[in-house]
Amino acid sequence: MVERLVANEKVEGSNPFARSIFGMSDLSKKKCVACDGNIPPFDISEIHKYLKKVDGWDVKNNDDKSFYLIKDFKFKNFEESQKFVNKVSNIAEEENHHPDILFGWGYCKIKIFTHAIKGLAESDFILAAKIDKIND
Repeated sequence: MVERLVANEKVEGSNPFARSIFGMSDLSKKKCVACDGNIPPFDISEIHKYLKKVDGWDVKNNDDKSFYLIKDFKFKNFEESQKFVNKVSNIAEEENHHPDILFGWGYCKIKIFTHAIKGLAESDFILAAKIDKIND
């Protein structure tokens, strides 16, 4: 039996994603759920299904084969980059889910994963969707 945090609630069963697909139409309206490390990370099929719900994020893996989301953002100057990073930081604090951020003059790179499970969970995609809404 698999247990995952799906759609902001614990779901038990062999295919929790199947039960939650209809509830994830707008990930940006959901809340990130703190992970205590007692759930497995998404497998590649779950990752690809959720990846369709966020805009322009790539999935990559670390040397230990754990997956993460990453996206590059471009700006006109340093000030715009900094303003964007400050907005991302505010969302991260509100959601209690903190990405890795690298930024400088005209760019920002954001890396998201769930540290407690060394992989991806629904909250990572929720945070990505919320970040995508910043410039809407």
